[in-house]
Amino acid sequence: MPVMTGGGGVPGFTRARLIAAVCLGLISATLTSCGDDGSPAAGASTAPASTFVSSPSVSASPPEPTPSVTDVPTTESDDPVTSSPPDDPASDGASDASALWGKAYSGTADISVDVYDYCDADGSRRLADSQSYSLDSTLNLSRPRTGGDETENNPFSLLFAAGDPSRAGAVSFWSSAVSTTSGQDLAGNPRDPQVLLTYWDMGWSDGELDARLTDPHTQEAVALNLLNWSSPVVACRSDLGQLPGGYPHALASGTTFNGQLDDSTASLTAEGSSTDSLIEFHLTFEGTAS
Repeated sequence: MPVMTGGGGVPGFTRARLIAAVCLGLISATLTSCGDDGSPAAGASTAPASTFVSSPSVSASPPEPTPSVTDVPTTESDDPVTSSPPDDPASDGASDASALWGKAYSGTADISVDVYDYCDADGSRRLADSQSYSLDSTLNLSRPRTGGDETENNPFSLLFAAGDPSRAGAVSFWSSAVSTTSGQDLAGNPRDPQVLLTYWDMGWSDGELDARLTDPHTQEAVALNLLNWSSPVVACRSDLGQLPGGYPHALASGTTFNGQLDDSTASLTAEGSSTDSLIEFHLTFEGTAS
C-alpha cells in the first residue's frame, strides 16, 4: 500500500501529472494567442494553413505598347496652313522692272550746254560758250546684259540716244556693254573673251528711275557715255576752224539720270559734266512707249 503524505492529500505521482498537464495547456495557449510582448499577434489569420503553403504564382502581363508618332491621331484644321517665303524687296523690284524689258520710248530731248576752255591769259578755266537746242531722242530698255560669267546688276539695261551720234550736240547713255578681249590672259591661260562693262548704277521703284554714272571706263578706252561737241582744230584758236562732226567728250562719274519711267511714258532729267571738265550739260527727255 502506498504511503500517503499528509491527510486527505493527492498522491505524489498524481500531483506531478496534473501539474504537467496544466503547464502544457498554458504553453499552447500562449503560443497561439500572444505576440512577443504578450499582446495578441498582429495580423493573425484564421485562414487554413494551406493558403500559406501553395499560393498561386502571379505572372506579370506585358506593358501596353507606347504609340509611335504615326499611331497618334492628329487633328487637321479645315484650312491647311501653307508657308510662304519671306518678302524679298529686291526680287519684287526686279520682277516689276522685268515688265519694262523690251520697251522703247521716243520723244524729244531739250538740251543746254555750257562750254569751257583754258584760254584765259592766266590759263584759268573760263566759260567760252553756251547753247540750247532740241533733238529727237529714243530710250530703249532690255534684259540686263551678260558677259562672261557676270550679269549687269541693274533692273534693266538702258540705252538712251539724243540726235545722230556723228553730229555735234548728240548725247548717248549706255548702262552697260559687252567688250571682246583676248581669249588668253597675260600668263597664256584661256579665259572668256567677253567682258561685261557696267557704267551706271540704277535703281527703279514705283515708276521712278534713279541712275548715276559710276564708271566711264575711260581707262579701258571703251567710253560710251558721250556728249559730242564741236572743238577747234587748234585749242584757243577758233579762227582756225572746227573739227568736222564734233569731238566726243566722255561723261564723268556723278552724271545723273532721274525721273518718272513706267510702261507708257518717260519723263527724265539728266545733268553732268565731261571727264575733261570742258562740258557741262542739262537735259530733259519726254517720251512715250511705242
